[in-house]
Amino acid sequence: MLARTLGLMAALALPACAQAKTYETSAGPVDVVPVIQDLDNPWAVAFLPDGGYLITERDGKLLRFGSDGSRREVSGVPEVRASGQGGLLDVVLDPDFAQNKTIYLSYSEPEGFRSAHTAVARATLLGNDLEKVSVIFRQKPTQTGGRHFGSRIVPDGKGGIYVTLGDRGEASYAQSTRNTIGKVVHLDLTRAADGVPSYAGTPDAAVPTEMWSIGHRNAQGAALDETGQLWTVSHGARGGDEINRPEKGKNYGWPEISYGTTYGGTRIGRGTALEGMEQPVFYWDPSIAPSGMTIYSGKLWPEWAGDIFVGSLKFDYVSRLDRNGTEIAGEERLFPDAFIRIRDVREGPDGALWFLAVGDGALYRMTPAD
Repeated sequence: MLARTLGLMAALALPACAQAKTYETSAGPVDVVPVIQDLDNPWAVAFLPDGGYLITERDGKLLRFGSDGSRREVSGVPEVRASGQGGLLDVVLDPDFAQNKTIYLSYSEPEGFRSAHTAVARATLLGNDLEKVSVIFRQKPTQTGGRHFGSRIVPDGKGGIYVTLGDRGEASYAQSTRNTIGKVVHLDLTRAADGVPSYAGTPDAAVPTEMWSIGHRNAQGAALDETGQLWTVSHGARGGDEINRPEKGKNYGWPEISYGTTYGGTRIGRGTALEGMEQPVFYWDPSIAPSGMTIYSGKLWPEWAGDIFVGSLKFDYVSRLDRNGTEIAGEERLFPDAFIRIRDVREGPDGALWFLAVGDGALYRMTPAD
């Protein structure tokens, strides 16, 4: 353990240029540096105010890295069912973390012998321990199988969080407002913990829950833009990965409309458009298997301000979507095939872009080249 910690400290202490690889982009050359290289199926990263960060590994480990290179496993993580696409998934800091030390975790929570559902837990991070852990949301109904947990968490800046929820392989459920399958929900964390949910799907919810939007397949990326508008990216089937701007009360079509096909090549639902169902802002065909996303501030690359960055699990690149307000004007594919299975993309406090590559077991940091 001592040798491993010292090795990490030495790696972080090296100048970026010692390990950097340089890539050409529309904004000029960038350096990409591996910060950590021995991760096991990483899913999400969150930045701590002290310069450290948290990383989730899907088997159930939450790791805390210090700015000095130290690495510790955080205790007190809820039990997860790490099967298929399930496990320990997103980690997000509360906007007031510096004062309250609160974090949120999403994960596949086991129920019974083979079943699981997406759950969200709130906890206090004290050193390397989680305390006051409470489950504040459980997706219902619970399903067997290990796919489509969704699971990105986005604080709304007003005392609540959005949570993306996959269809769990039960596509038709995504059109019902009496469950939380294939939905985006909004949790109001400012109200009393014994409040009554506003719909029938979660009678055991710990906080009041509001159905935000329906008709989503499996949104594994989500972020707010500069206006506070939520954006998501969802997996299609064979084609039809979608960028959406989920608005309250609207239906985003799955599985009634889609720009993809089944894996067997047949049409999904009733075509690409129906009255009362929203169109995606952008879609990919063929599918890129999109995962984590961020909307960039422009701190280090002013020409990319407001653009959307999305990781591709299938084609091993980071997609930069040139966003003009509510529209996507084009796409740039950054360093294709250089990194294996991009799972999460985040902007760091200084404006650097960070991403997790599952196949590399690594966390990378991107900055303008010297």
